[in-house]
Amino acid sequence: MERTGQCHCGLLCVTTQGEPTRVYLCHCKSCQRRTGTAFHYGATFLKERVRRDGGRSTFERDAHTGSRIRFHFCPNCGSTVYWEGDRNPRVCGVAVGAFEVGAFLPPSDSIFEESMHDWLDLPPDMDHHQQNRPG
Repeated sequence: MERTGQCHCGLLCVTTQGEPTRVYLCHCKSCQRRTGTAFHYGATFLKERVRRDGGRSTFERDAHTGSRIRFHFCPNCGSTVYWEGDRNPRVCGVAVGAFEVGAFLPPSDSIFEESMHDWLDLPPDMDHHQQNRPG
């Protein structure tokens, strides 16, 4: 299956092949600030299954694990479309919101719930982690 996502203005695009290795929510303060929302909704793919096209700018920071993470966003509209990190250099994360509604299954897990907004009620059958996933 091929999926194509893009930033708000369409300058930065990603095309993914196959199914993601993971679909998840992150409630950490850094993701809340980066997205301007209550949580981040992402999917990860092996890098060779993600084609990246268009102009981009990059913001790099330390992740909670101590490794570095790089967020790639559109220099025109500012939308973060994908990211890569040193914790698992074989994968590329993509912003689920950059794709059509229904392009991905619901998230399998939720991380950094210690920062989750009180009003948010998530399904009990997903994996819940107060901090990051183990390993």
